[in-house]
Amino acid sequence: MRNLDEASITQAVLARNSGTTDARLCEIMTSLVQHLHAFARDTKLTEQEWQRGMDFLAQAGQLSSADRQEFVLLSHTLGLSTLVLAQNHKSPKGCTEPTTFDVSQAQNARIFDLGADISAGLAGPKCHVRGVIHDAKGNVIPGATLQICTAGGSGADDCNPALIQANQAGEYHFWTVAPDCQPILDDGPVGQMLTLLNRHAWRPAHLQFTISAPDYQRLTTQVFREGDPYLDSDAVFGVRSSLIAEWITREPGQAPDGTLSRESFQTLAFDFVLTKR
Repeated sequence: MRNLDEASITQAVLARNSGTTDARLCEIMTSLVQHLHAFARDTKLTEQEWQRGMDFLAQAGQLSSADRQEFVLLSHTLGLSTLVLAQNHKSPKGCTEPTTFDVSQAQNARIFDLGADISAGLAGPKCHVRGVIHDAKGNVIPGATLQICTAGGSGADDCNPALIQANQAGEYHFWTVAPDCQPILDDGPVGQMLTLLNRHAWRPAHLQFTISAPDYQRLTTQVFREGDPYLDSDAVFGVRSSLIAEWITREPGQAPDGTLSRESFQTLAFDFVLTKR
């Protein structure tokens, strides 16, 4: 095809792509090309703006590694991750809502006994977390595996995955550091984008759980702290009302597990409801 212009280029690309035998790929690429070309037309995109966009994507690619996924962060901060998750994981009534993609870190997780302190030296006030895992009918789910990700109380954007197993009554409990609000990694192109959009990079305090049990759908979700200043402006749009819970500050004394604490501590009680496969 020759002498293509702004009126004919879209159909030319679609025709070139139509040779694929993968029907779903053809559907996705057709929609992608149509929307991208429509975006360029609607905004009257300039060469300088296009080049700046290409530079942005190149910087995101250069910064990405096994430990940092800048493109995933871009998807989160644009709300695309939440949209895809909501489209594909519609929880039945009464079941715990997922809030993030299931990116397992089990290979890096440390295994702890039920009731252990999983904080592994992270700084901050201690918190006792407990609850029950059951199904939508109230039947307890024995022996579920919980992977917990605790970010440091200092606000650092790190994660220390730990594995524990609920008991035969579906109960789980452990000690960790009380979470605090913290920023996403904002020293790259995504952070620059947020600054230009006059947006902050902060997430509300939360604990992340991935829970699995035979015959039930694997659940990856986050439990947020009531009263956090960023609940209504989470940088990655992850907050759900059903996942906001109260962290209660306790005076020194007996903890829910019967141990004695010489310092004040916090408690969180939260039950999870899994969905049948």
